[in-house]
Amino acid sequence: MTHKSITFCLLVLAILLSQGPHHAQANDGAADSSPLKVLLVAGGCCHDYPTQSKLLKEGIEARLHADVTVALSPNATTRATFEIYQSDDWAEGYDVVVHDECSADVTDKAYVERILAAHRSGVPAVNLHCAMHSYRWGDFRKPVEQGAENSKWYEMIGLQSTGHGPKFPIDVVFTNADHPATKGLENWTTINEELYNNVRVMDGTTALASGKQAVPPNKRQLKRDPDAKGNVSEAVVVWTSEYGPKQTKIFSTTLGHQNETVADARYLDLVVRGLLWTTGNLSEEGEPVAALMK
Repeated sequence: MTHKSITFCLLVLAILLSQGPHHAQANDGAADSSPLKVLLVAGGCCHDYPTQSKLLKEGIEARLHADVTVALSPNATTRATFEIYQSDDWAEGYDVVVHDECSADVTDKAYVERILAAHRSGVPAVNLHCAMHSYRWGDFRKPVEQGAENSKWYEMIGLQSTGHGPKFPIDVVFTNADHPATKGLENWTTINEELYNNVRVMDGTTALASGKQAVPPNKRQLKRDPDAKGNVSEAVVVWTSEYGPKQTKIFSTTLGHQNETVADARYLDLVVRGLLWTTGNLSEEGEPVAALMK
């Protein structure tokens, strides 16, 4: 090789090195050819988690360039725990965690602290349905005080919910249509679903959608009063928050009891928007990073 050839090669190498890596990390909101690494934790009481975890995995991977790893507990009670949480570095290697567990009676504080520590350190979360009713103790039916010993899970969630009414359709209205996570999403009415109550909305939580549910009078009410009108309830059903010292992005929805709801394209689109927002892959205008879309 001649002296001129060597000089030319060194010049090209210097230019390439000055440009830095070709792909930025997904959390920087820039194009990245690698898939989004998603951990889906599912299981516990009261829901068909084997089916719903499959629906979520397939729905996410059909919409995003993503690899969804499912940690499914065979325990179908409110005491369901997950082996993955036994390790301090349980979230290592994942870009975002989807909490879809229903573990109301798991009150091991060290166990819950391991979960929360990962999110305080910066791992984003998308929380679905019964995740809101998990890991609770003490007098949790009353509004908890932020910073209290029994408020820690609610602080990560961003909203305290303790129960729900009967299953009837919910009118979902996006009250913050300018938020990047909700841009382009249209209001819809669910099938029979559970409207979770709002006991307390934590500081720093941004409501994105409300749900209104009309419940007709039951037989007992009609027996007392043939003209009974029933009840209309309303609650926040989609929201975002920032958690911990690193202001980790959190996206949550209380929707998702029925398999048919989880399979609904509108629900899956909502979950995917949450995944994109929490990982920094949505612009302020709501445009997703092109490299992640299918």
